[in-house]
Amino acid sequence: MNIVLCNNLILITTGLETLNAPWMKEFLNHHVRGMLFLPKAVLVFRNETLSEVRKEFLKQLSEHHASVHDFDHEFFLRSMLRFGTQPIKIELEKEENPENVKVNLYAYDKNTVLISLEQPNSWVINYMRSQLEVYIERGTDVSLVVDVSDYKAKSRLERALNKRHILHYQIQYTYDNHFMSKLYSDFTNFSFGDLAKYEEEDKIEFYTVLECPVGASQDALKKSYKKLTKVYHPDKIFHESPHMIKHYTHKFQLLQEAYEALKIVS
Repeated sequence: MNIVLCNNLILITTGLETLNAPWMKEFLNHHVRGMLFLPKAVLVFRNETLSEVRKEFLKQLSEHHASVHDFDHEFFLRSMLRFGTQPIKIELEKEENPENVKVNLYAYDKNTVLISLEQPNSWVINYMRSQLEVYIERGTDVSLVVDVSDYKAKSRLERALNKRHILHYQIQYTYDNHFMSKLYSDFTNFSFGDLAKYEEEDKIEFYTVLECPVGASQDALKKSYKKLTKVYHPDKIFHESPHMIKHYTHKFQLLQEAYEALKIVS
């Protein structure tokens, strides 16, 4: 383990054993709402309501670090507490072969999706919670029931499922043949017979792509467009597999098409 106290964060570089230690997991479980998952790392932001939890974590971290490197725990703890308001970045210290985690997706209907893990994995389930929190109806340590009754929730789910690597873990999603047809059953009876209706549905789809409500202002469309193009820009995932690059490229093109179309319409 190595700890660096930077001007803008506390950087912890460690191995899987420490990453999965009970005291580390407890701290991260408290901060699901304030976690950002990065390649091979997580960034934990400060939460005023969890200041005591954070302080206790820094104490345990200091004790563990001191035992490994054989130095004065109290002195190092005082140094860390001076950085107590800064984000904490925790990253793996070396490359290891990723461990596969199987996640099953099941659509009860167009409004409700079940996400379930074959085996408990707090990292993967916490990632899902951090991405889908406002839409989660209930959950356990191996499953989440998600409300996807509106377009924004479906789009959020799609974005969450696009990420396949969480720290040391590689996610493998599985679902049955009816998953997509159930989830998007609103479109099963769509007809191209009425051109006016088609154009109206097309506009609604553009708003959905941009994750904006129908009739959103130009400012809202522009803001969402800029945010999403940063997320889905193909250059962001050059380390991913070819099919993921193709998916991101297609999504990026859809965003451009939708924004240009709605600019003209508005």
